[in-house]
Amino acid sequence: MKSTPMGRWLPAFLLLALIWGNSFFFIKVAVGALHPLQISFGRMAIGAATLLAALAVSRKALPRDPRLWGHFQVASVVLTTLPFTLFAYGEQYVSSVVAAIWNATTPLCTLAFTLLLRTEKPNAGRVAGLGLGFAGVMVVLGVWQPMDGGQLGGSLACFGAALCYGIGGSYLGRFVTGRRTEAPVVLATGQLMSGTLQLAVITALAGVPLVDLSAPPAVWWSMLGLGGLGTGVAYLLLYGVQARAGVTTTSTVTYLLPVFAVVSGVLVLGEGLTWNQPVGAVVILLAIAMTQGMVRLGRTPAAVAPRTEPEPEPELELEPTIPSRT
Repeated sequence: MKSTPMGRWLPAFLLLALIWGNSFFFIKVAVGALHPLQISFGRMAIGAATLLAALAVSRKALPRDPRLWGHFQVASVVLTTLPFTLFAYGEQYVSSVVAAIWNATTPLCTLAFTLLLRTEKPNAGRVAGLGLGFAGVMVVLGVWQPMDGGQLGGSLACFGAALCYGIGGSYLGRFVTGRRTEAPVVLATGQLMSGTLQLAVITALAGVPLVDLSAPPAVWWSMLGLGGLGTGVAYLLLYGVQARAGVTTTSTVTYLLPVFAVVSGVLVLGEGLTWNQPVGAVVILLAIAMTQGMVRLGRTPAAVAPRTEPEPEPELELEPTIPSRT
């Protein structure tokens, strides 16, 4: 994939981190009154409606390629249907901050599947950065502290959601976002419509009402935020960033989510904050810089050698050392 200047995707990347970081806050508010499947279906339906409105404003049509709709169905299983439900289930037992921290392991899962599917070819800096990011997540989580059964089950559910995101991101990169014939809003709308249909069927088969009209107003406001922003606008941003920056780079947005989740979780929900969480967040930010090539470990001999040896055609020696961003 061709290199794209960071300035073209970084603002959307940061906005995506802000929106998704606060999605865990919205889930925590809603899970007190709604079933996990109701939360998943509700956010998908609201998100799909939001993007359908954006599609109408932009005067674009839904895709007609039946193969693309098939890819939407597959991607929706691992990118929305399963992870949305698992996070809603997990936050019944863990805080919104812990859920966001588990979500930050997504780039590690994404890297594994991009290697398997050969979507991208990660370099040494990315691998080192992802490894450091995982260490930072473990510090924020406080893995040395014991967890009871409910916390363990909730954490495993959230980690399972992160695994799904890793598979889904890789699948999108190979079969969907690489397409140049449809705009990001068209692709995002198609996927959310597919996911809404899936969750409507699953929720009904599970015997759970699609809508609970007895939920308090605060829950409905949270669902509007979760669906309109955290699903609708966020997936439009996701498709745009991934088309420009690539799968692995886009997946690192999850490293920033705990930072925003800590702010809303601690200041609004009154969740606890321990010393290891901000320390781990600093490690995570350093890892992001490494994956973007802004921080490098050691020297790159290939880049130095051409400058120290007087070759007759130095420009030919410099070409292989130009870093490529995907």
